[in-house]
Amino acid sequence: MNGVFSRCLYIMCAVAVVAATGCGSGGNRPPAFDGNRALTLLQQQVALGPRTPGSESWQAFQTMLRRLCDSLGIAGTTQVFTYNDYLTGNTISLANWIVSINPGERDRVLVAAHYDSRPRADRDPDSTRRNLPIPGANDGASGSAMLMHLMELLSTHPPRIGVDLVFFDGEDYGPSGKLDQYLLGSTYFAAHSPNRYRYGILLDMIGDRDLRIYREGYSERYAWEIDDKVWKTAARLGATAFVDSVGTEVIDDHIPLVGAGIPMIDIIDFDYPYWHTTADTPDKCSAASLEAVGRVVMEVIYGE
Repeated sequence: MNGVFSRCLYIMCAVAVVAATGCGSGGNRPPAFDGNRALTLLQQQVALGPRTPGSESWQAFQTMLRRLCDSLGIAGTTQVFTYNDYLTGNTISLANWIVSINPGERDRVLVAAHYDSRPRADRDPDSTRRNLPIPGANDGASGSAMLMHLMELLSTHPPRIGVDLVFFDGEDYGPSGKLDQYLLGSTYFAAHSPNRYRYGILLDMIGDRDLRIYREGYSERYAWEIDDKVWKTAARLGATAFVDSVGTEVIDDHIPLVGAGIPMIDIIDFDYPYWHTTADTPDKCSAASLEAVGRVVMEVIYGE
């Protein structure tokens, strides 16, 4: 926006009766984010069963996502690829999903989450359950539920910029200590997608009932300007779950994107006692937490 147009817009907003509701940061007000809708989408995913790569539940989620795209009249494209697991000798099929809002806009941001759930509950306090897949309510379904509700809102009330909503596969595939077997979908996406994003936001583990989100360490190191944008927005909205202090560093799907030259932050509450256990179920999540994060993300998008 050039300076002359910006000043004119300011004057118009100042004298208009609707200024208070029609002119905010960026002049494009977001529709209301519904935490209850996001929680329903989370519950529906968990009801499918663990969405481990290649499983029937994994396929059922993709069907669910395809049907949502069809109902909204938007296109979802896939990046289908394989991964050779050198520990088991198996080759697994994986698929990232990309939903583009305003596909013709060159000025684009990326909002992403992983949809897969972990194949093993290796942190479960019950040792007999550690080879079971996790339900993945918070660790997986919360972020993808957020993206699905964003699909609904952004497709019916388009922002001024382009937004790619990307569902990463294979984030949580690897066994403990084998970091090269994690982040499979985001690593593939970073290597096979053009670097055309102004910035990116990753959403992971954002449904915890006791939500406290610190600035993630790598995000602050490599994309502090985006952290500032998000945390200032949260403060303005009174979203107290966002704590304006730097927390731990988390190896997550933003790392390959940062390596590809995209400034990307991770919005994550890593202090979750049910992480990688069979107790990661929907009752540990809340609509209020999802709505708090959703409102902030929507405000950032529509403020551009």
